[in-house]
Amino acid sequence: MTSSTALLTDRYELTMLQAALADGTADRHCVFEVFTRRLPHGRRYGVLAGTGRVLEALADFRFGEAELDWLGREGVVDDRTLAYLADYRFTGSVHGYAEGEMFFPHSPVLTVEGTFAEAVLLETLVLSVLNYDSAIASAASRMTSAAIGRPCLEMGARRAHEQAAVAAARAAAVAGFAGTSNLEAGRRYGLATIGTAAHAFTLLHDDEETAFAAQVASAGPGTTLLVDTYDVRRGVERAVAAAGTGLGAVRLDSGDLGVLAQEVRAQLDGLGAQGTKIVVTSDLDEYAIAALAVAPVDSYGVGTSLVTGSGAPTCGMVYKLVAREGSDGTLAPVAKASTHKQSTGGRKTAARRLDADGRAVAEVVVSGTDEAVRAWAPADAGLRALTVPLVVDGTVQPGWTGAEGVARATARHAASRDELPRGARRLSADEAALPTEHVTV
Repeated sequence: MTSSTALLTDRYELTMLQAALADGTADRHCVFEVFTRRLPHGRRYGVLAGTGRVLEALADFRFGEAELDWLGREGVVDDRTLAYLADYRFTGSVHGYAEGEMFFPHSPVLTVEGTFAEAVLLETLVLSVLNYDSAIASAASRMTSAAIGRPCLEMGARRAHEQAAVAAARAAAVAGFAGTSNLEAGRRYGLATIGTAAHAFTLLHDDEETAFAAQVASAGPGTTLLVDTYDVRRGVERAVAAAGTGLGAVRLDSGDLGVLAQEVRAQLDGLGAQGTKIVVTSDLDEYAIAALAVAPVDSYGVGTSLVTGSGAPTCGMVYKLVAREGSDGTLAPVAKASTHKQSTGGRKTAARRLDADGRAVAEVVVSGTDEAVRAWAPADAGLRALTVPLVVDGTVQPGWTGAEGVARATARHAASRDELPRGARRLSADEAALPTEHVTV
């Protein structure tokens, strides 16, 4: 199987290229911008995730023999276009928000610049990665916020496409999840992996005592025992009997988790297992996590709601041409004027306005002449610049991909979320946590 990402795209990207090559506009210098016009309903902020994956995919965006042969057989494009694709390499530049950063309506989270031919081909790939990963990270951030410092653990692989599961685990880590059940995500991105046993392991054995004894013998007393296969109270008794008072944790996966956690905590303490933690799972989302805030729960395992974006499976990001070289050789702004789908022409950059306490008060989107925007930098300490170079002349800049990129994005998210104004993390539906200011330079 080829590792090329070049066909992870829509047909019309290639047919536009063919027409542009034919009429001589393919080499026109262009600026494309990724943004969202609005946040999903009920969301007060978005979390940018997937930038590192986009940059990794860019390295594999090559049309090899297999891809070219198929395109030719299917008659997707003509021979001239196939010849162009055979030599395709992105030699342009990409700027954008650092991965993990918060975003708001009209935030220019990614800017792709190059010839039309080079940049238009990346649209579908960029959007498919950023829309999914950012939706997952945005949901995950609400969950880690609701958890108030208690670890959240990602375990949604069985509820998603096998490759989406890896992406979801990565995006959850960006938003502060402490571990994942997905081994490929752990291998690929240096994430901590978690997991011990399911109900099937208990049911395999003749009784619960034998199952627990086997797990402790294999994994040690610090393991997590699943105690709700039969009767929770008896399960807790047997778990402590098997592992001793040094038992690492018990897991609850059904029932009224808040009530059960109170009862199990009291039972564990009574048995002398004061250090044994309680892990809860069972279709949790940010609202369920928030409802368990006063319960003696030590960590949360989240699956379905996380990998589906907890009701918002996409961010609605778009990839729009905002400036292009005209027939006179100058770069001119262009904009879509369709009803409810308007865009603002021209290159943009952005900053976050902070108050004297370091709290964010506005998202500032800067536009104007191309030269002025490229030269713009915050004039005072109350503005934090948001745009960073990601690809320069076709070369991906170091630090944004692989395990290093995830760690960097996780730190960026924590710092960015800490800047939000008080009340911004409320789960109730409301306006965006920050207004977007448009400044012309």
